[in-house]
Amino acid sequence: MSQLGTAFSEGIIAFIATNIDDIIILLIFFSQIDANFRRRHILLGQYLGFSAIIIASLPGFFGGLVIQREWIGLLGLLPIGIGIHHLVYKEEDTITVQTVSSDFNQPTSTNPVLSFILSILHLQTYKVAAVTIANGGDNISIYIPLFAGHDLASLGVILSIFFIMVGVWCAIAYFLSRQHTIANILSRYGNAVVPFVLIGLGLFIMYERGTFTLLPWIRS
Repeated sequence: MSQLGTAFSEGIIAFIATNIDDIIILLIFFSQIDANFRRRHILLGQYLGFSAIIIASLPGFFGGLVIQREWIGLLGLLPIGIGIHHLVYKEEDTITVQTVSSDFNQPTSTNPVLSFILSILHLQTYKVAAVTIANGGDNISIYIPLFAGHDLASLGVILSIFFIMVGVWCAIAYFLSRQHTIANILSRYGNAVVPFVLIGLGLFIMYERGTFTLLPWIRS
């Protein structure tokens, strides 16, 4: 598989594995839509919060420019450790989302550009972004080793996949918010699969970066 193809696969797997719980949060957000809390606030808030998570993860990429690729692969132990931790303790992540409805009113405009700017500045957008960032601790632990060892072109592929998937995730959550049976199944069983996906992702990161060649019985 080419390096860009590998980056494409890693990007999709990593995003899904680290954002299953975000579907539940988005379901809660979309169930609270009213005259003051709009879909655009959720979408913009997700992108703002996710961008902050990406920026916090970029040191992994810059570190990968100066550290040997095989040793960078050891960072794959991070998602493996997180996955094993979830399996051993079988923790059910409790998601606490503060009610986003507010009496804060902001004037609307018929001008689409001005309306977009007002949406970005809206308090509700930053509430969604804050929840996204607060829920992104594990994401950073996964993205740092994911970014390390890739060149700039591969990083661009991964980030493109990530930002496209944010929009797809919002669309899926919006659809599921109107399909209560599907939403209940996802919230009940979705997190059970995540530990295995994280472990598999960590092993794939180590394999793709040649980390296993550091083992003496493989090197010989």
